[in-house]
Amino acid sequence: MSLDRSLRSRDALSRHRNVLTRAERLELLGDEGRWTEGQDSVFGLPKVSHRKLAAGKKTKKAKEKEQEQEQPASEGEAASSE
Repeated sequence: MSLDRSLRSRDALSRHRNVLTRAERLELLGDEGRWTEGQDSVFGLPKVSHRKLAAGKKTKKAKEKEQEQEQPASEGEAASSE
């Protein structure tokens, strides 16, 4: 019987996880200054937003504007070299 793709453990540690462990949450809260060791309780920790950052794709309009800006610059270089 074959193993389902989601159950393979090869890439399990490298992919993005939505849930942080308690130690990871404490580390992030400590970096933000929202938790201090020894003074604050480890129970009832505040939520920590953990989002995966992705680069946005360019729209067609943005691509067209870039092409328009590149064309006049290349035409000016050709005229100055003649």
